[in-house]
Amino acid sequence: MARIFFKVLILSASTSVFHLIGLPGTRLAAENQPLAEISSQEIPSLGTVGKVELIQSGFKFLEGPAKAPDGKIFFTDIPAATIYQLGVDGKITEFFKPSGFANGLMYAGNGRLFICQMEGKLSMIDLASNQLVVLAEQYQGVRFNAPNDLVVDREGGIYFTDPRYRAPEPWPQTVESFYYRNKDGVVTRLGEGLKAPNGIALSPDESTLYVIPSMQSDMMAYPVDSPGRIGAGRVFCQLQQVDGQTDGGGDGLAVDAKGNLYITSAAGIQVFSDAGELLGIVKVPEQPANCAFGGEDNSTLFITARTGLYRCRMPIAGHLQYTE
Repeated sequence: MARIFFKVLILSASTSVFHLIGLPGTRLAAENQPLAEISSQEIPSLGTVGKVELIQSGFKFLEGPAKAPDGKIFFTDIPAATIYQLGVDGKITEFFKPSGFANGLMYAGNGRLFICQMEGKLSMIDLASNQLVVLAEQYQGVRFNAPNDLVVDREGGIYFTDPRYRAPEPWPQTVESFYYRNKDGVVTRLGEGLKAPNGIALSPDESTLYVIPSMQSDMMAYPVDSPGRIGAGRVFCQLQQVDGQTDGGGDGLAVDAKGNLYITSAAGIQVFSDAGELLGIVKVPEQPANCAFGGEDNSTLFITARTGLYRCRMPIAGHLQYTE
């Protein structure tokens, strides 16, 4: 099949955010001023992507969008140690502070918001009481490096990544890894050897676990033999590169109802089919860090992109799995 090329918005470098977060290839719009919006984009293999609209800017470094059943979108500003919520009325308010430098978030049923705290903890916030419960903070008696992102399966188990960003030096775990915490609280290391494992997600049928490294172009997929047990990994796809890079990786990701992956990167949001075919690249005014589906019909993609929170309408609804 012929390869389809898409025009990519190239953004200028910013060392200040790199210093704060430690992410490779960090970019902002010219003179660090985010554009307000990007007009609708046509991706032949996907459909029409709506206008990328700025909801609010002025943040330090946004991450971890997650939808709750009442329509709220939670997201986190890592350096500000604050979790925010976007209400259905469009208003943004502080939800939880200090957040322990929360990064990845996921709502997982029964009023529970799971969070990766880069201070070394995997935790949960009870939305009714706003009480935080630490679920795991050590593996084999040693603190985690800095948990980054997570996904919860239907059994109530949590897959999460533990790379280098914001980790103490030397790294407490000595390696960058990804793990599984089962519903009984037992933590198992599933894999290591990837360069900065960052985003993590399950296919809609939960037969495949995707792991998105930030410092290599190869994105990985693992067969899920049973909850918390995976087979040998394979290269799922290779991300498109910018500025002559060869090892530019991804950050966060979302999955739609058809199993397509939306991987955030320096080039924008790279969309791949479940067969690993590049469908197109959604341009964003600032380099996106993460994204999640929301809105009344789950067809709005909410994008955390450095200093701004954005949204756009997508032609395919997102996959959402609430664990009860």
